[in-house]
Amino acid sequence: MSAEESLARAEELLARLEQARAELEQLSQAEDAEKALEVLGELSELSKAIEEELQRAKREAENDAEP
Repeated sequence: MSAEESLARAEELLARLEQARAELEQLSQAEDAEKALEVLGELSELSKAIEEELQRAKREAENDAEP
């Protein structure tokens, strides 16, 4: 996977993270604790996936920059 592909994937994951964050905000107003915990788990997984994609993009960019 190229650095550009990793960055695109990270952007997709960020969009999903924002959707989940908005859902969590709505749930906090509805006081649905069980569903809120599920969304928090999803946020955690998405954050990890984003970090992995960014690290992959960084490695690919460094590899591409080497002579």
